[in-house]
Amino acid sequence: MWRLKKVCHKSSRPDNTEQLRLKRREQERALRQARRDKQLFSKRLLLSEDEEHSTEQHDVVSLFHHLQKCGPEKEASLKALSRALRDPSAQTKFIKLENSIHVLVGLLTGSNTECRLLAVRCLHELSHSPHSAVSLACLPASPYLLTYLSGQSTKFTELCLYTLGNLCPENDAVKDKVLSQGIIPALTNCLETQMHNLALVEAIGFTLSQLLQGTKAAERIAATVMGSRLPLLLCSVLSSPDPKFGLGPVIECAWSLHFLICSIPGDCSVLLSHGTLSKCSSLLVSIGGTVAEEKKDEGLELAVWPLLRCVGNLSSSCPVEHLSEQVDTRLLAALCALLNVYLKTQPALAREAAWVLNNLTAHSTDFCSALLTQNLVPDLIQLLPFSLGINTMILRVLANVAHQKKHFCDQLVRLGLLSALCATLKMADTEMVVLSLDVLNMLIDGNLQVAEEFVKQGGLLMIEALQYNHEGELRQRALYLLEHKLCYPR
Repeated sequence: MWRLKKVCHKSSRPDNTEQLRLKRREQERALRQARRDKQLFSKRLLLSEDEEHSTEQHDVVSLFHHLQKCGPEKEASLKALSRALRDPSAQTKFIKLENSIHVLVGLLTGSNTECRLLAVRCLHELSHSPHSAVSLACLPASPYLLTYLSGQSTKFTELCLYTLGNLCPENDAVKDKVLSQGIIPALTNCLETQMHNLALVEAIGFTLSQLLQGTKAAERIAATVMGSRLPLLLCSVLSSPDPKFGLGPVIECAWSLHFLICSIPGDCSVLLSHGTLSKCSSLLVSIGGTVAEEKKDEGLELAVWPLLRCVGNLSSSCPVEHLSEQVDTRLLAALCALLNVYLKTQPALAREAAWVLNNLTAHSTDFCSALLTQNLVPDLIQLLPFSLGINTMILRVLANVAHQKKHFCDQLVRLGLLSALCATLKMADTEMVVLSLDVLNMLIDGNLQVAEEFVKQGGLLMIEALQYNHEGELRQRALYLLEHKLCYPR
């Protein structure tokens, strides 16, 4: 009935110590939350332990001149320069220096391994700049960053990936450049060869999600991605999240899939054939079970956001006759669990869960029936007093159920929907009242007993009042009910 399509709403560890891992997860969680809340591109800055605690201050001009002259002390100068470039004003000052980027590129491509690592660290600091001019200035380094994605050093490859990811969103010119330089084949090859390295998988997912956002994603980038093995590889990441590593790779790859789904024009058959809908649904079932057992992990919602959007959009693209093959009906209970858990703390996330429920039940008799057989309807009815768009989406779900079969309407009445409508018809929200009238019309259609029960509960007075409402849509529905459905002796 009501089916909504394509909601387009959207680092790691330099070493392996557990303390740094926990600290990094906290930072990543904050960054992802900021990206979700503000719906903006995010940037990642990888810091090692000594860099996190560094308070040294250096002048980038003198450091750069010293770097050009010195021999064996180059490493110390580069290390100091990378710290100095953390200051946004120093970043803009540095790119104005003659040949500054070319000097870094020369060191990046040189034979000294430590200098190469420190040079990419400097470029990484520059890529984190809030100034778009800095990203454009770094473009001469992009072909080398792409080439080094096939390197052997995890730390080096990770820095290259996050540097590219930080550069991508700033300007369409940057995206066009890295696309023509072969960033999609490079990411594909890196993901194929590094699937066992979850830190790099997470970094690849981040870079790709940055690339897929923006106005030009649908025109060129998404088509190139769909023509590669990346969609299949991304889906395989969703199959087995690593409990020791956390959900980082799943979160980033799910965001990539979400932006990809939103960028391709309507036909998601390739992604459906890869099992994307099935895998995202299975993960949500697992997460829903976790939160239902009151084992909610802090930050778990960061995985829920992109997974919900993938399922919501793909379910609206999946042929109805195949939907139950792709999605386990246990997902309905998981969505209801997520709704209740995040209702007060994160109502926007609860609304997303309700949106997915709506898309699943929009045309599917199987899912509408499952809501009733799993006894989930009473919990949904209890949510109708909540605002922030949650109640309207819940009422759409119940309308989908009522629309499917007449005996579904009878069950909804027995479960208390009629009395709940008497309350929603009094709400100030026009959309909620219109939806309530539509559902009421379906419930009492040809059923004298339901009509009489509604009248007994005082519903007739509310309908009579609505016929004088200033909203034409409300007046028409109220008049129709009075003339065709409620004209029984009282």
